[in-house]
Amino acid sequence: MKDQLTTDVIVSGKGETKQQAFADALSQIQPALLKNNKKVLLRIEPQDVKVLEAYEKVQREKFLFFFLPRDKHHYRVKLEVTVTLTYIDVDQVDFQQ
Repeated sequence: MKDQLTTDVIVSGKGETKQQAFADALSQIQPALLKNNKKVLLRIEPQDVKVLEAYEKVQREKFLFFFLPRDKHHYRVKLEVTVTLTYIDVDQVDFQQ
């Protein structure tokens, strides 16, 4: 009844810090897996993470075009995560009426 499966998921995230970008990308794993599966997921366990793309965008802002310049950083990452799923296949369960 309980089975395991290893699969790869590609997710992306963005944020104002590197940590926020990675956290945003990793939080997209469960919705991506649920979109593709009709199974009941018990555990999602990441095994490996590969960085496919990582971008940093620096934007300089100034008050009234001259005063108080500051740099704003925006980060974007695209990850390929290998996960091991523990799931219950509800198609194998016999429901009584």
